[in-house]
Amino acid sequence: MGRIGIGQDSHVFDSGKKALVLGGVKITAVGGFIGNSDGDVILHSLCNALSSAIGGDSLSTWSDEMCKKGIKDSKKYVGRIFKKIKEGGYKVGNVSISVEAKRPYIALIVAAKMKEAIAKLLEIDKTQVGITFTSGEGLTPFGKGEGIQSIAAVILSKDDDCRNCSC
Repeated sequence: MGRIGIGQDSHVFDSGKKALVLGGVKITAVGGFIGNSDGDVILHSLCNALSSAIGGDSLSTWSDEMCKKGIKDSKKYVGRIFKKIKEGGYKVGNVSISVEAKRPYIALIVAAKMKEAIAKLLEIDKTQVGITFTSGEGLTPFGKGEGIQSIAAVILSKDDDCRNCSC
């Protein structure tokens, strides 16, 4: 049986000294987000999509406890939910992520690094990860440069489902 999950996350920028991390990749040394963790909206939306695909809860229901223990790296959050995916006998077919942000501009080479980082976390090929970016044309707070929003979708399948297909 296949499963589909959709997840969303957004954060506003912080004027402090926190690094900006997106898709598991450090983008800038400063200019990150307000939040308890590294604020990686891409990985947070991915966690929510993975969790919803298996009938789980929102990221904050378990990441807040991890933050209290000093775990602020969002890659660790993906690792936690991915472990549950594997324990359930599922594997990731593909990931689609859409990011709305006026800033920063993400060059194709940086987007490629994000795809590689996500693929590594989910034990899939980077061709199974798609990331698109839009400026939002100034219509939302994200399009006005106040923060970043990410929406992720995932397809999961049971290992048994994939005997006769290429997923």
